[in-house]
Amino acid sequence: MTYQTINPATGQLVKTYADIPDQDLESALANAHWVFEADWRHRPIAERSKIVSAAATILRQKSEEYAHYLTFEMGKLINEARAEVALSADILDYYARKAAHYLKPRKLPETSAAELHIEPLGVLLGIEPWNFPYYQIARVAGPQLMVGNVLLLKHAENVPQSALAFARLFEEAGAPTGVYTNIFASIPQISAIIGDPRVRGVTLTGSEHAGAVVAEHAGRNLKRAVLEMGGSDPLIVLEDAPLESTLNSALFGRMFNTGQCCVGSKRIIVVGKERGKEFLDGFIQRMAALKAGDPEDPETTLGPLSSEKTLNVLLHQIARAKQDGGKVVLGGRRIDRPGFYLEPTILTGINQDNAIHAQELFGPVASFQVVENEEAAIRLANATPFGLGASIFTADVGRGRRIATKIDCGMVFINQPVWTAAELPFGGIKRSGFGRELSELGFGAFVNEKLINVAPPDSPPWGPVAVG
Repeated sequence: MTYQTINPATGQLVKTYADIPDQDLESALANAHWVFEADWRHRPIAERSKIVSAAATILRQKSEEYAHYLTFEMGKLINEARAEVALSADILDYYARKAAHYLKPRKLPETSAAELHIEPLGVLLGIEPWNFPYYQIARVAGPQLMVGNVLLLKHAENVPQSALAFARLFEEAGAPTGVYTNIFASIPQISAIIGDPRVRGVTLTGSEHAGAVVAEHAGRNLKRAVLEMGGSDPLIVLEDAPLESTLNSALFGRMFNTGQCCVGSKRIIVVGKERGKEFLDGFIQRMAALKAGDPEDPETTLGPLSSEKTLNVLLHQIARAKQDGGKVVLGGRRIDRPGFYLEPTILTGINQDNAIHAQELFGPVASFQVVENEEAAIRLANATPFGLGASIFTADVGRGRRIATKIDCGMVFINQPVWTAAELPFGGIKRSGFGRELSELGFGAFVNEKLINVAPPDSPPWGPVAVG
């Protein structure tokens, strides 16, 4: 596995990093296991909180440096990179503030003296993607470090500088060696780590294939897992939705992070022929107005894709969509300039016989469909192997709530595209994966909810007794 920085705005190789040697990987795992058993799990929550909070402070203080890594390595527009840095710091701060409340023992109300105590499991393995290099880590590191777990982090091969920067963050914040460790590991090494008895769980955000492989290894070794494997989120526009604001939201939902977002609004579904034509015209106008350029320039509105591989996958999908009867009404071609740029693209006529109907379009490509009524919109929204998020736009919020209960996914946003925040649980169903991150639910997968039940001396060996 080759870890390297290639500037996606120019296509130039900048630097290559070697895989971690097996002996160094063993040392990293041994250090992580030792620091968990001997130190980190035993520290008061207030001490762990100081370190996680310090990491958030450093991230904000060095916002420009950290944002630059994102733009340089995966082409994120500079203002979006700054926003990701801020969001990641907010998540770390959220868990530093909230952990003491979330982790305190809870009395079971139907018992006299039974409590649930939340305890850490041990060493966790995180496998994270390139599209949000800090945010994806923060939503794992925040809760898991605060609960007392420790983390080995294998990042995507194309963001090694971002990965190293986040590891430095915790080192500068005062975390003991082994609490957070970046590893440039190969696929065979990752398989070995999952099987190691010192590792108690694995969390992955990535492709369906990667998720299936990790789930298989985790299941075979009886390890807990959280998987987030992307989506094909519908954005439903009802007849009464305000036109201009909904169009602006659809553009944001599809094009944030150059469309490389698991909860991006990949399928625009409009109810009614007249509204459909009007909406398509407005959507084409907005997509066509985006201008490719240097992602470091705040005036640029269309950045490059993260890699040539990502670009070629999308070009292949567009060609297959056309082959199966779809129509390209905007874009569809590589932009003639250095780097990995694709024209903003809109596809129509993608019916259920089209191969693209069941695929995720991970870039500046939207599928646009018009249906006759609300029932057809719900059927189409659910006709996907994915189930991550969905958006519903309507002037009638009550109607939006009712429709939301009929959409098969983990998150539904009414009158906004799907977004994320520390306090909102994140995750999906079906082939989008399982488990939840963020909010209080972010602690859930990798803790021991230990029952402690108390009875007074000389109690009978069976059944409840009153405790004074």
